[in-house]
Amino acid sequence: MNRKKLFAGLSLAAMLLGSMVMGVQATETEAQTTETTEEDGWVRSYLTGKLVPESIGRTIPIAVMINNIADALPQSGISNAAIVYEAPVEGAITRLMAIMEDYQDVERIGSVRSCREYYVYFAREFEAIYMHYGHAVYATGVLNLSDTVRLSGMADYDLVYDGEGDVTYYRSDDFVSPYNVFTNYSLIQAGIEYKGISTDYSEEYIENNGHYQFAGDDEIITLDDGVDALTVKPGYSYNYPSFEYDEETGKYTRYQFGSQQIDYLTQKGLTYDNILIQYCSWTKWDDNGYLDINVYSGGDGVYITHGKAIPITWSKDDADADNRYADGNFGVTHYYNLDGEEITMNQGKTWVCIVLDSSKDSVTIGDMTGTELASLS
Repeated sequence: MNRKKLFAGLSLAAMLLGSMVMGVQATETEAQTTETTEEDGWVRSYLTGKLVPESIGRTIPIAVMINNIADALPQSGISNAAIVYEAPVEGAITRLMAIMEDYQDVERIGSVRSCREYYVYFAREFEAIYMHYGHAVYATGVLNLSDTVRLSGMADYDLVYDGEGDVTYYRSDDFVSPYNVFTNYSLIQAGIEYKGISTDYSEEYIENNGHYQFAGDDEIITLDDGVDALTVKPGYSYNYPSFEYDEETGKYTRYQFGSQQIDYLTQKGLTYDNILIQYCSWTKWDDNGYLDINVYSGGDGVYITHGKAIPITWSKDDADADNRYADGNFGVTHYYNLDGEEITMNQGKTWVCIVLDSSKDSVTIGDMTGTELASLS
């Protein structure tokens, strides 16, 4: 029995009995958890670790490519993303991928932009429906794999395309093209039906209890041995983002372009409970700046939560560096502390920064650089 299942069982028992139940055998706790969630219609989210309605937590999420240049801001619906991936693309800009399971009432999501190959790997490790409007030529191969589940907005570069973009996306009149492509819940469902996509998680994903390991309801991961991380700067040179820790809420507020990043629909700032910095090796596809970022062969990084940071490593089970399309390369990314234990994360939202391993010196966590923190390992 892993720690995540144990914490989940104890937390639900506490809710039922009105006090923390200690000394319960793991098998009995797990059985109680399963029975209770099925009876009450609530389950543990694979994205946040929180209790959510079963209709949300056991329906595969969407993973939407989101524009992140100044002319496209503010983004719509991004505050509903449980997990956001940020990675560099050509021209030093970053692009976001928002992973959402709870978006039923969101009137607009976007603006939606084009694919880069490495984002497909991120989406697939969460068994998410990958959503994009266009793509770089180097992503055609991974997009055309029969087991890549996607809703494309257009056909280009020999993409296998069924025309689902006509029912899934639309252009608004309050942003200029190409920053005005959006979608919403009803259109996404239309696209899912049009393509005949199953929205159920695989049995293997459920048996493995999803992706991350989360703390229980009454537990806070404090990383007492970590370094202070009241300010986190991932070092991207175009939008100059940062995360500022709020001791009262225990969350990090996101800033970029010199101001707080907000959601267009709510006009509220974006906040996160966990930050993962994942250093990746890379090469260039060509002289136009397209990046070939290796997101499956493993590396090091940083885990940040509750005002502290620790160095970590990351890897995938059964990864194959010699075959970029090997099944193991699309599996879950595991993050480990210096003792080789898979980290347990605080419940809530997570922002993942993909940073080129040659740019560690550009990362700052509190008073330390990414290189200094990585050297602790």
